[in-house]
Amino acid sequence: MAIQTPGLQSQQAGLAALSSRYITVNDLPWQETKFPGIRIKVLMEDLDTGLQTVLTQMDPGSVLTDHEHIELEQSWVLEGSLVDHEGEVTAGNYVWRPAGSRHSASAPKGALVLGFFLKPNRFY
Repeated sequence: MAIQTPGLQSQQAGLAALSSRYITVNDLPWQETKFPGIRIKVLMEDLDTGLQTVLTQMDPGSVLTDHEHIELEQSWVLEGSLVDHEGEVTAGNYVWRPAGSRHSASAPKGALVLGFFLKPNRFY
């Protein structure tokens, strides 16, 4: 199966193809990214298609540099806020961006964001 939760493959290996995968998110370690102050937990990824569900933690003042959304991207801000040239999405609110959109995003006061990606972003 190409769909997995990174780091939990051995725990999920014996499950039937149609079994639910229950993930204790707090048990997953934060992974550092190449962007200072930004960490992620990949909750689910499809290695064949690029589909991902990602929890992103952004320190106050951190910036996700210029990138393009190859396919539709959805973000639900759980804590803090996310800001770009078009506006700000605050805790409890949601934004989606169409394929081909390009921007940088910052978290002036920090943020915790649940993102849904059909394909990984392209960074410039």
